[in-house]
Amino acid sequence: MGYIKEKLAVLPDQPGCYLMKDRQGTIIYVGKAKVLKNRVRSYFTGSHDGKTQRLVSEIADFEYIVTSSNIEALILEMNLIKKHDPKYNVMLKDDKSYPYLKITNEKHPRLITTRQVKKDGGKYFGPYPNAGAANETKKMLDRIYPLRKCRTLPDKVCLYYHIGQCLAPCVYDVSDEENEKMVQEITKFLRSGHDEIKAQLTEKMLKASEELNFERAKEIRDTLQHMEAVREKQKMTINDHVNRDVFGFSYDKGWMCVQVFFIRQGKLIERDVSIFPFYMDAAEDLLTFIGQFYMKKEHIKPSEILVPDGVDTDLIEQFLEVKTIFPKRGKKKELVDLATENAKVALKEKFSLIERDEQRTVKAIENLGQAMGIATPYRIEAFDNSNIQGTDPVSAMVTFIDGKPSRKDYRKYKIKSVEGPDDYGSMREVVRRRYIRLLNEELPLPDLIVIDGGKGQIAVAQEIISDELGLAIPVCGLAKDEKHRTSQLLMGDPPVEIPLKRDSHEFYLLQRIQDEVHRFAITFHRQTRSKTFFQSILDDIPGVGEKRKQQLLKHFGSVKKMKDAKVDEITELGIPQKVAEAIIEKLQGE
Repeated sequence: MGYIKEKLAVLPDQPGCYLMKDRQGTIIYVGKAKVLKNRVRSYFTGSHDGKTQRLVSEIADFEYIVTSSNIEALILEMNLIKKHDPKYNVMLKDDKSYPYLKITNEKHPRLITTRQVKKDGGKYFGPYPNAGAANETKKMLDRIYPLRKCRTLPDKVCLYYHIGQCLAPCVYDVSDEENEKMVQEITKFLRSGHDEIKAQLTEKMLKASEELNFERAKEIRDTLQHMEAVREKQKMTINDHVNRDVFGFSYDKGWMCVQVFFIRQGKLIERDVSIFPFYMDAAEDLLTFIGQFYMKKEHIKPSEILVPDGVDTDLIEQFLEVKTIFPKRGKKKELVDLATENAKVALKEKFSLIERDEQRTVKAIENLGQAMGIATPYRIEAFDNSNIQGTDPVSAMVTFIDGKPSRKDYRKYKIKSVEGPDDYGSMREVVRRRYIRLLNEELPLPDLIVIDGGKGQIAVAQEIISDELGLAIPVCGLAKDEKHRTSQLLMGDPPVEIPLKRDSHEFYLLQRIQDEVHRFAITFHRQTRSKTFFQSILDDIPGVGEKRKQQLLKHFGSVKKMKDAKVDEITELGIPQKVAEAIIEKLQGE
């Protein structure tokens, strides 16, 4: 802490970004500040809520980068978050993509739904946060405007032509003028022309009825009803038909909820809800959220952004090049107030679930660390071996970060140096391989290693970790009772039981870790054993090589189905009669 105090004393009073690091040098949080000196010092002075205190407790060092302006700090912050993916920033990232309706830029255009916005000359409408609304709108337009449907033109007309939803440019001449007229009408409809299109359809319906074409009249009537149903879902209107995004936010107990209302053609079509932890300044974190919200290419910027009081509108406007205002009266203020109120309600509803999840995860690892007399084990890695009668020995490792499984960090190991059912030898090999690799690649080390087993397995792992590799990582073991349930947490040299209440969240966490690593190891072993068995059972049959093995497995899916097959089912794959008979004879003999 003395080292940090010295660095705090020389912080500049300029804008910039700061990067908080844990004791392993991993960047765990990136923030921005108008005045670096004030913001960074505030983390280490005064009292904080539980979320910020947890972050501060992990900080062992920090860096900072000075920028020439606040907007530079905002851009740099987003780029640093994207580059380093700090665990305390992860909830701020927006990983959603919304569907758009698109009229393609082709000789015979198509109306499609897409989640990718490209500069390809196409016309895009949206976004539609509710994918169902986008699909329903497309279906309705398909009934009215018979644009091309096929990605590539077929040789003959398809079903869409027969039901009146395509003019079949694959067979018949469709002029550019006709296509352009439909494109203009679809564009008008999606931008603001509901009433005009409704009048046109009503006229067509009456005409069809007068001509006694009642089936056509009924189709148009159904389309009109569907159109009204779609419009009913658009909850609020504003008369100027400007595309707007409206931001409202609420925060409490270290959590923030942001609601974004999408106003398209003057109508509130949908909303986006995001809930995430924040640190220190809610308005600053909202700026980061808004920046990241539009950073993704899928998000088309609106003509106008509305935000609540206290948010730096000039900074948003400068960064996004979109008119940004804090409305003080009228319908625009009502929209911001509505978004803010919805954020309050959503945050209140979610708190009980958030707090329950915290008790099961972060609080559980804090209590576990205290019970074991170690630093909070934010990163836990657990190992388990699997073999049946010594065959195909494998091992698996799972990683839990902040009390939750991190599946991208799971690893599988085929045992190379051990033959037969040697649990200790397998454990030595896998632990050695895992941590030599982490050291060589300078990857984050765990705060705690969990071994599935008792005193012997703990001793083997400690021998590799501390004696051979010289690492100071605590190792514990999870012993099971006669019913194969987690019964004891063992730790130390010699290992002793760490008392934990059976109904505590930390004990449940250990159970989840042990169950997960066992499930992962068993699944991997079954895959390996099935593959090995399939290969070995066919290895001695003349005429069956690697290519035919793969062909048989792909076709039948399993050895059991192959065993029940007829000879002619195998010969249909191009395998000679004698080889097919030999395969059946071998499988049925087994």
